[in-house]
Amino acid sequence: MEFKFPDVGEGIHEGVIVKWRVKEGQKVKADEVIVEMETDKAVVELPAPTSGVIKKIKFKEGETVKVGETLVVIEEEAAKEEGKREEKVIEKEGKRGGEARVLASPATRRLARELGVDIKAIKGSGPGGRVTREDVLRAAGREVKKAEEEKEAVEEEKVEEKKEMKGVEEEKRVPITHLRKVIAERMVYSATHIPQACGMDYADVTKLVEVREREKARFDVKITYLPFIVKACTIALKKYPQFNAHYDEEKQELVMKKKVNIGIAVDTEAGLMVPVIKDVEKKSIVDIAKEIWRLAEGARKRTLSLDELKGSTFTITNIGSIGGMYSFPLINPPEVAILGVHRIKEWALPIEGKIEVRKVMGLSLSFDHRVLDGAHAARFMNEVKKHLEDPELLLMEMV
Repeated sequence: MEFKFPDVGEGIHEGVIVKWRVKEGQKVKADEVIVEMETDKAVVELPAPTSGVIKKIKFKEGETVKVGETLVVIEEEAAKEEGKREEKVIEKEGKRGGEARVLASPATRRLARELGVDIKAIKGSGPGGRVTREDVLRAAGREVKKAEEEKEAVEEEKVEEKKEMKGVEEEKRVPITHLRKVIAERMVYSATHIPQACGMDYADVTKLVEVREREKARFDVKITYLPFIVKACTIALKKYPQFNAHYDEEKQELVMKKKVNIGIAVDTEAGLMVPVIKDVEKKSIVDIAKEIWRLAEGARKRTLSLDELKGSTFTITNIGSIGGMYSFPLINPPEVAILGVHRIKEWALPIEGKIEVRKVMGLSLSFDHRVLDGAHAARFMNEVKKHLEDPELLLMEMV
């Protein structure tokens, strides 16, 4: 049987072979993992649909496979037994009607019977006059598609490209990964289909820095600033539910979500990934901190499930770990807003008529101007700022 790359959902149309767990000629059992595939969401393990022997692996590691294309050909145990019986009959008969024995595999003989072709009348093009599957298809008047020839043509094109590049020292070409291609497609869509605006502000997080330093030793998980930011956003999303929403372009409706599922953009070697913290409104800051570390580690190792990478209602991108004061993050469709948070810096600010050095965090809120206006964004940002600037409001959420 031909095992084709199945539709794994979430709008996934193709994947890349990461690793084959089997080799040609190897026996496998049903549900045994035979290949690891990288999609734009995660690395998924695909099991064998049946027990049998791996007869042909169609793609190499690193190649892209579209949904519906054949990954591997498996000779099922039942078909193998039938083939053995046919071979025994052939060996026993020796010759048929005085003619020399026809050389052909059991699968080719079975195809000839299905197509109503007399296999004895076919002149084999294979080694030693062996009748091949292509010979039977030609005899039946069917079109023969030579996949190997197509692959050879592609390889020849690659060789020509390499020849053209030979001797050019001024540049280096690096292949784009599958994940990077998907990110590119989504970002182009976001930038060209969504009229985006960006509001920028800052929060005086001096007290938050003090609270974090005081509280972080109490718990068995590293408490960064991100869990506080996530909790502050959750409170703002509950107060302004139009930000915790998806935009249905077809129906032109704003679909406001009851649950708060926050996506956290994680920088990995393969590209940007966005694992999702589910039901954030039910979690404490410590719970959020543990979930962030678990999801971030899984994203970097590419071990997250598809469920852990979907269903977000609002996204936070933490640029502060790298640097910068402001940015213009692109919305993760079909969401309607994204918050960029930046590195905490020391600024001189007027406090009650005096200049003081304060800890300041830059905030950048991009929003879909089809369903949200600048006034909405300002109110939402003010709510986030209020809880970051007065962390006592969040202390009850620590445990």
